[in-house]
Amino acid sequence: MTDPLDAYSEVVTTVAAALQPKVLTVLVRSRRGSATGSAVAFTDDGLLLTSAHVVEGVTGGGVVAADGEEAPFDVLGADRLSELAVLRTRPGLTSPAELGDADTLRVGQLVVAVGNPMGFAGSVTAGVVSALGRSLPVRTARGAHSIDDVIQTDAALNPGNSGGALADSTATVVGVNTAVAGVGLGLAVPVNSTTRRILAELISTGRVRRAWLGIGGITLAVPPALAERLGRRTGLHVTEVVPGSPAATAGIYLGDIVIAAGEHPVRRAQDLQRLMLGTAVDRPFPVTVYRRGALVDVVATLGELIA
Repeated sequence: MTDPLDAYSEVVTTVAAALQPKVLTVLVRSRRGSATGSAVAFTDDGLLLTSAHVVEGVTGGGVVAADGEEAPFDVLGADRLSELAVLRTRPGLTSPAELGDADTLRVGQLVVAVGNPMGFAGSVTAGVVSALGRSLPVRTARGAHSIDDVIQTDAALNPGNSGGALADSTATVVGVNTAVAGVGLGLAVPVNSTTRRILAELISTGRVRRAWLGIGGITLAVPPALAERLGRRTGLHVTEVVPGSPAATAGIYLGDIVIAAGEHPVRRAQDLQRLMLGTAVDRPFPVTVYRRGALVDVVATLGELIA
């Protein structure tokens, strides 16, 4: 019979061996001083994925590979509203890691964090997915915004881990480590279809355009009769309407439950925020809300979300 600890160790050591060479140390110097972070190689031609705050305020810097080889990098694009950035360095420093799909993760699943905390290159910690669907607040020129679907893990993270890889047991990268929210509480931005769209825009244009509706909310169960009619049980309960926003102008009110937007179902805040990627601004945007026992249709003209 296999010792469970041996099986656990085998997974962690295998993931570490696969990913350590593919996670580079990022060196930056700005007005705030010198800092380090981590970045994950994800293409054969020198593109690296990291956290936006790692390269905030700089256009370039240096990276150090696992074998000690150094090379400069340029920032292709950074998006603080997703906490992601793409760097370009010299091809051939390392082979790329495989990007996976965090939407398949389950609470309790084993994950391994690889990064360069405190300047110690190639550090590895392991733990589990403690929770899914967490939110990471971000301030914007339009008011509060949140990065949704954030992964919570108890794998130990420290300063310098930001931009490093959070991987599953197959060494597939499912998250980009970004924050330490407390002892035993690390957060990672998920790698999924939305992430891929953001990376594609950063590579092609250097920025990410988002539409802006101007509401905040929480997931809330809808009345049973409506749930049966819709074939789903939740909607987005509006807890904030930004004054002067497209939502306010269109007539969306506190207490409304958004059940559809842009002709797509809305079950939670993440559904609405995903719709804002790639949706044209200054065009009619239909929204259906549940209000005082009735379905109400309104049409908003979306603005652009400015970081």
